[in-house]
Amino acid sequence: MIKRIPRLFAVVLLVALQSSCEQKTINQGSGPAVYEYDPHAATRWSSPENLNGAPGGGGKENNGAKGHAFDSIGAGQSRVLIDVAGTGRINRMWITVIDRSPEMLRSLRLEMFWDQSAKPAVSVPFGDFFGIGLGRTAAFQNHFFANAEGRSFQCFIPMPFKEGARIVVTNDSGKKLSHIFFDVDYQLEKSWNDRSLYFHSYWSRDTATTLARDFEVLPAVKGFGRFLGANVGVNSNPLYRTSWWGEGEVKLYLDDDSELPTLAGTGTEDYIGTGWGQSAYINNYAGCTIADATKRQWCFYRFHVPDPVYFSSSCKVALQQIGGDPKASVLDMQKSGVPLIPVTIDTGKGLTLLYEKDKVTDLGSPSLPDGWTNYYRSDDVSATAYFYLNTPTSNLPDLQPVNYRIVKLQPK
Repeated sequence: MIKRIPRLFAVVLLVALQSSCEQKTINQGSGPAVYEYDPHAATRWSSPENLNGAPGGGGKENNGAKGHAFDSIGAGQSRVLIDVAGTGRINRMWITVIDRSPEMLRSLRLEMFWDQSAKPAVSVPFGDFFGIGLGRTAAFQNHFFANAEGRSFQCFIPMPFKEGARIVVTNDSGKKLSHIFFDVDYQLEKSWNDRSLYFHSYWSRDTATTLARDFEVLPAVKGFGRFLGANVGVNSNPLYRTSWWGEGEVKLYLDDDSELPTLAGTGTEDYIGTGWGQSAYINNYAGCTIADATKRQWCFYRFHVPDPVYFSSSCKVALQQIGGDPKASVLDMQKSGVPLIPVTIDTGKGLTLLYEKDKVTDLGSPSLPDGWTNYYRSDDVSATAYFYLNTPTSNLPDLQPVNYRIVKLQPK
């Protein structure tokens, strides 16, 4: 009996480690170790020099010399980056374009279709997908995206497909894009892993959020899967002067949640791992690429890799539209007719709760204490959500039209 215990322990440990490795592969898209050969995968690159990566088909337009390094996309036209049949996984995308203006980055529409589906799983503005919120490029690298010197766009999110993959860029602007370079790196595989999920992405914008109504980073999506994370862009409303806009909590409604969420954070900057405001910083899973107090613009992101968020039937992600400032400042704005609804006052010794539905507290009441005052406000907010789903399409609405995507993109 004494000799059997170590053996049993070893078997249990081996099974646990194997399960952990399998889970890691599913969660992060990692394959064999870098020193291992994978006999089940065939490596392909899709670029203008060899669209779809046909075997032995690269660089043939100029007798083997560089002859087709880029394509162009006319106004209202589309360019296919990859269109392949079979089972496989996209591992990396790299793209650069000659026009990186905020208007073009929002006007280009990136779409991804899995398994010959007519509806895209991804339909988002090009720049926002690659973490360029508000059309403002920045040099950064995190777990899933990179912009090496602010001039290129890379994505490392693994995207499995069972029957086929098609990626298209459409130019919704009114002018020609003369140069687009791209490289979609993927692998063909012999079989489909039944535990694999399809990658999806959703973008939306509200140029003036409604008081006391949360901004939906991800509307309720149906099915089972995993919420991967999001990047968010905020154009702070000048009506609120220089007051802090980011007191709102991130809320994740999972499965049977209705009025109240299962997951609730404590504040916007708290959600991305910092505190007491947001300055620019880049970390692997969370960061803030733009923190411009002069133009009142912020762009930030968080990815749930070490802390996975799974859902079995539905998932909705919302961001409260709440700001804060000392009471005297908020009171002055209220007296000036600035649209706001008081929420709490922090006296340093505790919170005074002020919010009731369909009621606006008068901060001038002598019965109220002094302190940091949180309040509902209205800002221009946009967000790109990333998630995996068990189906190649979702129930989410179509991308908003280009005129709405680019209106008031840059503050005066």
